[in-house]
Amino acid sequence: MPDSKALARIPLIPANTAPPAPVYPWPAPYKAAMFLSFDIDAESAWTSKDPAHAARLITMSYGGFEARVGMPKLLELLADLDLKATFFITGWAVDAHPAMAEAVVKAGHEIGHHGYHHLLPDPGDPHIEEELERGFDAIKRHLGIKPIGYRAPFGEFTEELRVSLVSHGIVYTSSFRDDVRPYRHRLADGKPGTIELPVTASYDDWMHGLSARFSPRSIFPKEHVLSLWKDELDETRDWGAMVTTVLHPQVSGRPMRFRLLREFLNYAKSCSDVWIATGAEIAANYQRHETEAKR
Repeated sequence: MPDSKALARIPLIPANTAPPAPVYPWPAPYKAAMFLSFDIDAESAWTSKDPAHAARLITMSYGGFEARVGMPKLLELLADLDLKATFFITGWAVDAHPAMAEAVVKAGHEIGHHGYHHLLPDPGDPHIEEELERGFDAIKRHLGIKPIGYRAPFGEFTEELRVSLVSHGIVYTSSFRDDVRPYRHRLADGKPGTIELPVTASYDDWMHGLSARFSPRSIFPKEHVLSLWKDELDETRDWGAMVTTVLHPQVSGRPMRFRLLREFLNYAKSCSDVWIATGAEIAANYQRHETEAKR
């Protein structure tokens, strides 16, 4: 049983006090949207779990696959399909693999912030601000960019992080799992926060296809995941809502997952009512309608 004192300290309010997402229209002629996004963690996906992994070279090689194979193949696929995406990248990955990060920008894709060491944001963690600042610095030094989008490592968030992102000029975040349309966060003091582009949990390829030696999860066959992804997209189209992908080059950049992603993206492109866009584009659409609604 949980400690009764700890249970008594749980606030009797929703964890997210933002109002329901407004039903703003998508750009014509689209009726629904897909935020196409990837998380570039590279080896930091593994050292964030245990810094000692840095000396475990086979463990590190799972993350190293991104720069060597996964990212070149994914950039090639996106070019073939004439699609633009957002790549949330850790500052460590930019510092360790600058050519990989530069290739993303050269191909015309958006760069988003994903921490520095891919550390889990925890309440009261003194490293949150350092993680943000080091991530901004790495992206600026190598790419000359200040990202406007942020996705939290491990998909976790705290109020301190929510406030800090606003002070750093982040326009939108993409981590929460509580809606099917964009909305604006409300900070604990009632002030407006970032625009949230909610994640669609079923589109996290790490959950279905991570092929690591010590992963406790089964690897699902292409047919199962493709059926799931198509069904979710089709129902979301009926709702006029949005799906958000969380794809990882060290997963979907491998041959057994690459074919699945290619088939899914071709299917999504065949849906003429779906706007496939970057986070910056979707956030800008939200801002336009939000401004108009205030007039």
